[in-house]
Amino acid sequence: MDTAKQPAASRPQLPEGYGLPESTEGLLGWGEVESRLRDALHYWINSVRPDGRPHSVPRWGVWINGRFWYDGAPTTRHTRNVEKNPAVTLTLESGTQVVIVEGESHATRAEPDDLGQKLSEAFGKYADLDYAPGADSWSGRDGGGLRVITPHRAMAWFTFPQDCTRFTFEV
Repeated sequence: MDTAKQPAASRPQLPEGYGLPESTEGLLGWGEVESRLRDALHYWINSVRPDGRPHSVPRWGVWINGRFWYDGAPTTRHTRNVEKNPAVTLTLESGTQVVIVEGESHATRAEPDDLGQKLSEAFGKYADLDYAPGADSWSGRDGGGLRVITPHRAMAWFTFPQDCTRFTFEV
């Protein structure tokens, strides 16, 4: 499990009729959710265009120390969107094994020095797909296009509605 502070878990507020349990029994633990974020190969990031229209893009990335790290060219539509409005939603592929993270995306560099090594090792999960960045891939002036999503809230369920859980992070 990552070393970041654990978020608070609670039941989300859903309209009547969804069958959401009233008790907190059966809430998911953050460790179980975080392991899915760490182990996933494919993610979806949703941002907002300057004119207010939504934009979704599939991404590769890694979950380290309670944050999602990914890279890409600063000229992409996604990056141009988040430079104007950093609010994003990060989701996994499944519609039944659901993890939804709301947060902000910001450009960054792999500093301190050991972060580049951690990122390189974590991105090793894509080696069979011919993507294996080195520890210095994100240390240049522009950070090599490295971005980080800091979560504010998350929602997850693996057996809806019994384990539907909202997580709130200290910001």
